[in-house]
Amino acid sequence: MPHQGAAPPVPPAQTPPTPPQPAYGHPGQVPPGAPPTPPAPAYGYPQAGGPQPPQPPTAPGYGHPGQVPPGAPPAPSAPAYGYPQAGGPQPPQPPTAPGYGYPGQAPASSPYASSPYAQPPQPPAPYGQQGHGYPGQQPPAAPGYGYPGGPTMPMPAQPVPGAGGGKKINAQVAIIVSAVVAIALIVGSGIWYANSGDGGGKKDTASTGGTTGGKGDGKGGSGGTSGGGEKAPDDPAATMLFKVPMPPVKKDDNISVRGSWLTDKAYVKTGASEISGYDLDKGTELWSVPLPGPVCEASRFATEDHRTAIVFQASKEDTARCDQVAAIDLSAGKQLWKKSVTAGDYQIDFDNVTVSANTVAVGGTDGGAAFDIASGKQLWAPKTSDTCYDAGYGGGPKLVALRKCGGYDDPQLHVQTIDPASGKVISEYKMTQGIEYASIVSTDPLVVAADVGDSAGDGSGISDFFSIDNKTGELRTRISAPGDDFAADCEGITRIEQCSGLAVGNDRIYIPTEEHDGTAEYSRTNEIVAFDLATGKQTGQRADAGDGYTIYPLRMDGNSLIAYKRPPYDKGGQVVSIDGGSFEETVLLQNPDAKESVDAETGMLPEYSEFIYADGRLFMSDVYADVSTPSDPEYLALAFGRIN
Repeated sequence: MPHQGAAPPVPPAQTPPTPPQPAYGHPGQVPPGAPPTPPAPAYGYPQAGGPQPPQPPTAPGYGHPGQVPPGAPPAPSAPAYGYPQAGGPQPPQPPTAPGYGYPGQAPASSPYASSPYAQPPQPPAPYGQQGHGYPGQQPPAAPGYGYPGGPTMPMPAQPVPGAGGGKKINAQVAIIVSAVVAIALIVGSGIWYANSGDGGGKKDTASTGGTTGGKGDGKGGSGGTSGGGEKAPDDPAATMLFKVPMPPVKKDDNISVRGSWLTDKAYVKTGASEISGYDLDKGTELWSVPLPGPVCEASRFATEDHRTAIVFQASKEDTARCDQVAAIDLSAGKQLWKKSVTAGDYQIDFDNVTVSANTVAVGGTDGGAAFDIASGKQLWAPKTSDTCYDAGYGGGPKLVALRKCGGYDDPQLHVQTIDPASGKVISEYKMTQGIEYASIVSTDPLVVAADVGDSAGDGSGISDFFSIDNKTGELRTRISAPGDDFAADCEGITRIEQCSGLAVGNDRIYIPTEEHDGTAEYSRTNEIVAFDLATGKQTGQRADAGDGYTIYPLRMDGNSLIAYKRPPYDKGGQVVSIDGGSFEETVLLQNPDAKESVDAETGMLPEYSEFIYADGRLFMSDVYADVSTPSDPEYLALAFGRIN
């Protein structure tokens, strides 16, 4: 604990990295980089009956040029305080409430019960059926294609501090700033202070960074590292395989570089106006698909034969809009087709794209559309005369539409599991009126995040998770996840399929807690906890990051959870496998401690970058292009791999 009037010891000086840049979707300005909030006195786990510290408000998020989204993305959230002992006062819980899509036409218990994180299940809300394609027809669900366990970010995984370019804040700077501010507060007025799982889908070797990506079968059970494709190595020591330089951009440019995938031969990453494939070990460019303008959105999913989809601009002009849709063959390195959708005499913009089975689905405020990924044939289009519209879709093993109905002042969101070939509704859950935005965390099992009554309070967009039955549309349970306690993020809840720092599998959702004081002086740490998707209760499982580290779920690997440990300022990060039953941790990858490597690695924060781990390799990439100089290098992507 810092002492009054005494300056804290300061770690060795390093050149502070550049603060985060925003992800796609905010008016043309570079968001300010906000340092983390100063730490509370190191009490870690308060004693029974001990008071809890107040939680400070958080700063607003970031955004993108040319348009103002319906909600602001996340800013740095204030860390939580750990797990108080039984009998201690609990933090206030936000009020709960019970738990958008194609218009009606074709085709188309717990030992931790005293923990502030343990929440009782909530009663189900009403549900019903509504036509998405042909009203009233409920065809059987189409089988899902291979669904990756996760991008990061993914969960990824995009600033706070964010990884979208700009000056980034690493652990050392956070410690120094936090300590200085803490002392100032003490002297002046006293003390204060992570795509989801596989869901039973087939293995998929093409995936994008974030909360989903990589391989895994997602079956339940206790399992372990033997439950998936990632095996414990004899020696987890890794080296930096390669660095992809940041594409040249001007200082005031705001260019999205969202999108990263993995095939059996290439790491594929979006550039300033192209998509390129790189050798997995050497980083040499294998192929490149040029584009006329930047990529606005990229599906985090791909088919089993490595085909995915993007939304991009038709030019590099400031007036260009996100109205072009294309399918990309990630194995052959070519564009399969390009399409646009018109409504009257103008082309529709889209801010969401995903892939499920052989369907590319795109959504936005003008409604949703879908295409066959092989031929580009349009499967359905927006219906402008309807009072409802598909705001976006979640893909992977199933296709789920988030359909928005009603007026501006009293909207209602319908969560619809639909047939990817026809758009017909299989099941529907109607969320309580007044909940304006929601994000799809996982489509199988179906989990939706929402900020009920704007109560999250930290810019994450998450106050509650809704576990929904895909077959019946019934609410299974509702899980309260206050933003002050948990570190998962859905980019201000305005993006339909961009949640990071989460994983779903074993019929559980795995969530990281906010950072809090560790046992060592000035150290920070956090944990991953699990909630049962049937009961809404904590399972009692907890994975500790360790002093100086913070841990984020990346994806599921069979029965096990793959997670990344962000390191302190002088060490390399780790990838670990957490057994789904025992929660025992196994180190899969240990990144090098060399300064140059650590500096590059800590510039990519898992909450707001795209992370993919598979077969002993970890790929990290930015989502926003930034100016890079020899004295202050920025990287589009980094790759680490085991030496042996």
